[in-house]
Amino acid sequence: MQVQVHADDSIQGGDSLSQWAQEEVTAKLSRLKEHVVRVEVFFSSVDALKAGGGPGKKCVLETRANGRPPVAVNAEAEKVKDAFSAALEKLRRAVETDLDKVKDKHGRESVRGAEEA
Repeated sequence: MQVQVHADDSIQGGDSLSQWAQEEVTAKLSRLKEHVVRVEVFFSSVDALKAGGGPGKKCVLETRANGRPPVAVNAEAEKVKDAFSAALEKLRRAVETDLDKVKDKHGRESVRGAEEA
């Protein structure tokens, strides 16, 4: 599984942030590693969070699984870590749900999966 990390100029951390994000993605999605080809992580700042009014951080995760359309999720929080953790959990659930659509109730390949591939 390939993990690419992108951050805008307002996000501090550089290589250490990139390394940490890669390790977290690899650990959290390890069960899906045979299906997931690539994960892209995008960190950015948002002008203001609705509740606090202060500057916030946004994390967008996009993944590509074998033979499936891309799945993208995002999350916002005050800290990069919180936004990343929330987005990573959303991504894990979204990919699992997407892959489950390909299987029938007995775990076999579904006709739906054959039509979409």
